[in-house]
Amino acid sequence: MLIQCVDVKHYLLPLSHPMTDATHGVHTNFELVLVRIKSDCGLTGIGYTYTIGRGGAAIRSLIERDLTPILLHADAQRIEALWEKMWRCLHYIGRGGLASFAMSAVDIALWDLRGKKEAAPLWKLLGGYSQAVPAYAGGIDLQLDAPELAEQTRRNLEKGFRAIKIKVGREILREDVARVAAVRDCIGPDMPLMLDANMRWTVEQAVRAAKHFADFDIFWLEEPTIPDDYAGMARIAQEGGLPIAAGENLHTIYEFRHTIESGKIAFPEPDVSNIGGISNWMRVAKLAYAHNLPVTSHGVHELHLHLLAAIPNASYLEVHSFGLERFIKNPPRLQAGLMRAPDCPGHGVEFDWEKLQEFEVPG
Repeated sequence: MLIQCVDVKHYLLPLSHPMTDATHGVHTNFELVLVRIKSDCGLTGIGYTYTIGRGGAAIRSLIERDLTPILLHADAQRIEALWEKMWRCLHYIGRGGLASFAMSAVDIALWDLRGKKEAAPLWKLLGGYSQAVPAYAGGIDLQLDAPELAEQTRRNLEKGFRAIKIKVGREILREDVARVAAVRDCIGPDMPLMLDANMRWTVEQAVRAAKHFADFDIFWLEEPTIPDDYAGMARIAQEGGLPIAAGENLHTIYEFRHTIESGKIAFPEPDVSNIGGISNWMRVAKLAYAHNLPVTSHGVHELHLHLLAAIPNASYLEVHSFGLERFIKNPPRLQAGLMRAPDCPGHGVEFDWEKLQEFEVPG
């Protein structure tokens, strides 16, 4: 199955409404970089990555100028070999960052192509552990006060969610505490409640915050400090007393090894759109398995649904609030807190090309 063509598109997509977190501020748009790999057998694999509004043009350029020459006329079924070639091609300027985003889009397209070639859904092709995956509502909602959060939570419960995550990291800690209390009161004592600080705090601030949140039975505290501070992350876990989730800003398996072994995180959180694609995501999942840790996800839930369904150590699937599903014809549906991976070949995502066209960024 030889690769005949690599087509790259770049889109700047609006959010349904402005969203806020503690590090990146107000979000109004996000970028989608989409790759279509066409083979000589008539099949096309689709892969993509996203940004929070910056860097998309650079990712597109890396794919078009540096990765496409590696891919053209290569055997699309030799995914591991192509991954290593891309990794070594971009290693000097990458080892993560934009290089991993670019590789992710390509690698996802290659796996989609393999699934279509073998007439198998990705979740079965990658392991096929359990088709149904528990999901949580991932809010980007630091701008909401306690009553507004409670109302958002009620709407999410009506949609069928049985686990909730909110943003924390306000300037005044007692405001965060009040917001957490309002959500816990809304969902009751038994439903999982996750918090995400988006790297907002120093280690000391994070320990203090974690102790204030302890009364609300928090399922995990996500990214309480910068991901590079492995020793600090371990201190937060030990002294703060809450399980820690982290990984959306880690782009290599080596970073995950350090954060698992030295950072003492409880929930590794690789993002298939920036870790180097499905190939590297599965490596991280197996690394976590070797450390007896459950894996969660970040963003692009229509893809992560397949990956979590494939593995025995899956935790919750994040249903991200960026709303990419507005541009997808067949988004996965939530029912009683669960999403089921589809049975169509590959990842099965069908984009609404007419709707996307309005937001395409010229090359």
